[in-house]
Amino acid sequence: MVSQTVKSYQFRAERQEKWTRLEDMVQRAEKDGMETLSSTEIFELPHLYKGALSSLSVARSISLDKNVVDYLEALVARAYFLLHSQQRTVGVAFKRLVVYSLPSAVRAIRQEILVSVAVFILGLIAAFMLVIENPDWYFSFVSQELAQGRQPTASVEELREGLYPKPAEVKDLDIFATQLFTHNSRVGILAFALGFALGLPTIWLLFTNGAMLGAFLALYHSKGLLYELGGWLIIHGSTEISAILLCGAAGLAVARHYIFPGKYNRMEALAHFGKQAAIVAFGCIIMFFAAGILEGFARQLVTSDWLRYATGLTLFALWVGYFLFGGRADPSGDGA
Repeated sequence: MVSQTVKSYQFRAERQEKWTRLEDMVQRAEKDGMETLSSTEIFELPHLYKGALSSLSVARSISLDKNVVDYLEALVARAYFLLHSQQRTVGVAFKRLVVYSLPSAVRAIRQEILVSVAVFILGLIAAFMLVIENPDWYFSFVSQELAQGRQPTASVEELREGLYPKPAEVKDLDIFATQLFTHNSRVGILAFALGFALGLPTIWLLFTNGAMLGAFLALYHSKGLLYELGGWLIIHGSTEISAILLCGAAGLAVARHYIFPGKYNRMEALAHFGKQAAIVAFGCIIMFFAAGILEGFARQLVTSDWLRYATGLTLFALWVGYFLFGGRADPSGDGA
């Protein structure tokens, strides 16, 4: 009996540290959810579980102290439940993505964001100067389909009417918003996807989108409607253009890490940094959806210039604050 007690004590003493660590993880996960565990702990959890399961098997086979067996059975059962049940539901996973992963991923590509913004602004300035100098340049940057009557030959009254729709014209906005969401998200995802082609097509797409906006600004400036156009654009553009720039930056990040993989080989770099960039692109889809709603509804229903500017600038400030400060208190310790 004494020998059995000594054997049980030695068996437990040799493994107690790992059991205690597993129990601590299980308790925290049961109380506050799996998201409270760090990535290292999540990786370690199945190994500790297998170790405890092996200990339980040995304890049973050599008929150790019943208290040890009961303890291990309870611990293994709780760990099994955590590992094999859906503790992180879709809702919890989405919340973690939005609250922690997305803003951290955006901050991780801040250098590419600066490049994306610079290329976009360069295209805007170039087109603006060219169209101001010679209106014939306008259709070099804006297609007839996108212009929809907004062209140098249009009168001031015609251009102004397009900025302030009449109540009778505000209809089928839900269909319009869906179309805008589809179009804008396609442009943004293309900017992201083209990063795999070493980023050059992404840079060109950012430049041409900036040029298109610059041509519009030049047209309305020449008609004395630049302030009014700014209000019409900013209510949705603060979200939409930000999303396009972020998608472009994500594509450039993929290109940079493919060309300069650093300590990884190229495939490892694509796997690691491509996942991070994909999180940014996913977040941009949410932004495009919001921009589509704003463009299809708010821009048409809100006709006050100052209210348009206030709405657009407030939204932009909220996006900037979210990306700068969101996710810094990540309980898993994985936030950037």
